[in-house]
Amino acid sequence: MTASKPEKLLIVWTSGDKDVAINMVFMYARNSMLKGWWDEVTLLIWGPSTNLLVQDEELKVGLKEVQDAGVRVVACKRCAENYGVVPQMESLGAEVIYSGEFLTDWIKSEEKYITF
Repeated sequence: MTASKPEKLLIVWTSGDKDVAINMVFMYARNSMLKGWWDEVTLLIWGPSTNLLVQDEELKVGLKEVQDAGVRVVACKRCAENYGVVPQMESLGAEVIYSGEFLTDWIKSEEKYITF
């Protein structure tokens, strides 16, 4: 008997809207892991969400809760550079990478993704 392939989800968070972060992105990411809806969840912080996150203490707490639930957090390095917040993103525990190839590879794979 062969082991089944883990079900993975990539959540692409681009919105600069705090309500979207709290009531959609963080809630779904956290619950996906806690309730076992997905085996692995990765959150990609991309675009305006980068700037929103580093400026908002409540969102920093929410991100920590997501990470504590087992969600991998990746941040777009170019976005962080554009906003001048690379050190802040790293201090939040995000893997700060140039994400174009990462995102392209994910989209071309058979893995699932959702955008907010």
